[in-house]
Amino acid sequence: MSWHRKTLVGFDLETTGTEPSESRIVTAAVVEVADGKLVRRLEWLADPGVPIPEEAAEIHGVTTERAVAEGRPVREVAAEIAGVLGEYWAQGVPVVAYNAAFDLTLLDAELRRHGLAPLTGAQPVLDPLTIDRAVDKYRRGKRTLEASCAEYGVVLDGAHEAGADALAAVRVAVAIAERHRQVGETDLAELHRQQVGWYADWATDFQAFLRRKGNADAVIPAHWPLREASSVPR
Repeated sequence: MSWHRKTLVGFDLETTGTEPSESRIVTAAVVEVADGKLVRRLEWLADPGVPIPEEAAEIHGVTTERAVAEGRPVREVAAEIAGVLGEYWAQGVPVVAYNAAFDLTLLDAELRRHGLAPLTGAQPVLDPLTIDRAVDKYRRGKRTLEASCAEYGVVLDGAHEAGADALAAVRVAVAIAERHRQVGETDLAELHRQQVGWYADWATDFQAFLRRKGNADAVIPAHWPLREASSVPR
């Protein structure tokens, strides 16, 4: 039976910003889907320990005041998330994350920021964004989660709510596998390996594009699903 008809685990973070080494976790979700049905949903609200910018709060709906009042220490949240994902990976269950290099790199940065063990064993990972870019390279338009849901006929209830986004990522991954037979029939270990190469190719091409457009210093990290570890701001 192809991987997209087995158990899949969706993962999503909502954060304070867009730079994974600097941004902090605000909300998170892990959803387990078996035979297309949601069987487990874990969610976290963290106090990130820094103010949440207004522009970020407008996207995910969590203000600094709410995070401080209702959230748990981000150190505890990061440790729990890493533990849950690690358990699935140890069982060979793939973790699906849309734009995985952002979410997993940010989680790893939070772990290291708080003196915890870095994220290890992060495979197999399925990134619908990376796969979609590779198998439908020349499709015009945006590649946001919302746009991909529209393209693949997936209903997204509550964009930028971590649980909704994690579930939508799983359903987009399944839809891609059903539309593109070669994806659904590829072994998970091989598909993970292919995504490493696909992401590197995309990053190289996008960096070159930005430089041609006048941004001579543009750098797009090419590592997937975790960017190379760098210094982490406290």
